[in-house]
Amino acid sequence: MKLRTLSFLTVLALLLLAGCRAGGPGQPARTVAQFFSKYENRPGFKATDWSAGLTTRLLLGRLGKLGGDNDLTQALSSIRSAKVLTFAPTTNSARELVAQGLTKEVDGLLANERYTPLALDNTDHATVLRYATRQQGDRITEFVATGNVQGAPDSFMLISVGGNFTQEQFNQIKKFLPSVAGELSR
Repeated sequence: MKLRTLSFLTVLALLLLAGCRAGGPGQPARTVAQFFSKYENRPGFKATDWSAGLTTRLLLGRLGKLGGDNDLTQALSSIRSAKVLTFAPTTNSARELVAQGLTKEVDGLLANERYTPLALDNTDHATVLRYATRQQGDRITEFVATGNVQGAPDSFMLISVGGNFTQEQFNQIKKFLPSVAGELSR
């Protein structure tokens, strides 16, 4: 009887360990930065990193003032950095990675890092993105968007944007981002 119980507990422990590893290959990432580091150099993944220098932000701010109080221009001038990671699978195992591993891993790290998930509200676009934000007071300091690469339904895309946004500026970026998500992944 003890041998059966021991065998049952061993199998149960192995099943639990296998379930924990469903968050992508290897050790699951615990932060957005770790997620990018983990996948950006792997085959099939493409990473783009953009950092807005002071000159770029000042130029965008000036353009916004020249054209009036353009909320989108003001929002863009508040961006400090943006990173995009895309993956378009070509094999069944790669599709499985997208379907099971990548999305679960991102959901886990966003919960671990206390991002606030937002309800989907941009279903009128070809690219549907899920958003989660981090805030300090009433300002949004970072947001993450996940979805698919445009035209590739089995794909994966993660966009991380850091800055200092009002809620209205963030809303303007959310309207604009799905239409340019395909361009960001090229």
